[in-house]
Amino acid sequence: MKDQFQRQINYMRLSVTDRCNLRCRYCMPKGMENVLPVEKLLSFSELLFLAEEASKLGISRFKVTGGEPLVRDGVLDFIKELKKLDKVEQVTLTTNGILLKEALPELLSAEIDGINVSLDSLKEERFAEITGLPVLPKVLEGIRRACDAGLHVKLNTVMQKGKNEDELFSLLALAKERPLDIRFIEMMPIGYGRNFEPYYNEKILEKIREIYPGITEDISVHGNGPAKYYRIPGFLGSVGFISALHGKFCGSCNRIRLTSEGELKPCLCYGNGYALRGILRNTAFSEEEKRAEVEKTLRNCILGKPESHAFEKLSEVTEHRAMGKIGG
Repeated sequence: MKDQFQRQINYMRLSVTDRCNLRCRYCMPKGMENVLPVEKLLSFSELLFLAEEASKLGISRFKVTGGEPLVRDGVLDFIKELKKLDKVEQVTLTTNGILLKEALPELLSAEIDGINVSLDSLKEERFAEITGLPVLPKVLEGIRRACDAGLHVKLNTVMQKGKNEDELFSLLALAKERPLDIRFIEMMPIGYGRNFEPYYNEKILEKIREIYPGITEDISVHGNGPAKYYRIPGFLGSVGFISALHGKFCGSCNRIRLTSEGELKPCLCYGNGYALRGILRNTAFSEEEKRAEVEKTLRNCILGKPESHAFEKLSEVTEHRAMGKIGG
């Protein structure tokens, strides 16, 4: 289905939980957990119902997110069932990597199409400071095993001024040694991210060009997201940039989001949403009426997508919830 600006919307981010086993300082710092009671989360059967209805409107690609999705019991079975839906072409997962090693056999069995792993440091002490836990070796082992299994792996790094900018080339080297994508994501002014000064991707690319002048744009398709990719001679993988602040990609935006409590979001930047949980749990609706209401809400969300975000104008950003609450 196309939105009012003729963008084809074929991708949905599905958040299955707002819980996480890390306490990253720009997402869910210690003492700020405030997680939802379990009964307010959509059940996996409700999520599958919504995914099936969304697929009828042309949404064929799903990203399972959180919080940290792997902390929710039953999520691996859910991914298997999501992959089985007739019109679903692709299912990927975003994770912090702590539980990736243990989950990998079932993810492979489910034929997961790709995995994104958040990784902001390769120094154990610094990783623990940023994330709240000293678990870097577990994360790196999960990444290694996923790559060895032949999965398409993307690493997401948020560069933070005065914190991890000195690790640019050590992080970049991961894409030299393995066929994975390392993506640098500008800090978005959402939730606790508002408290941090962004480190712009333009500066990162400039530094990379100084050392690797042969870097060239990579026009091959890497997924559904807005990253702009480059290839460096001699590297097995690619380097990508998600530049929300100074590299607007709204003209090609193809996504909507579903929070773990059942709110559809047409854009990450704005606080407005479309409630689905009440529809799903309304016992007065017949099955046919429920599907009709869900379809109408999905259509309203897609048609209600704004032309662009406003991350460059902080006063116009109306989404104030933490990233973990809205699916990251």
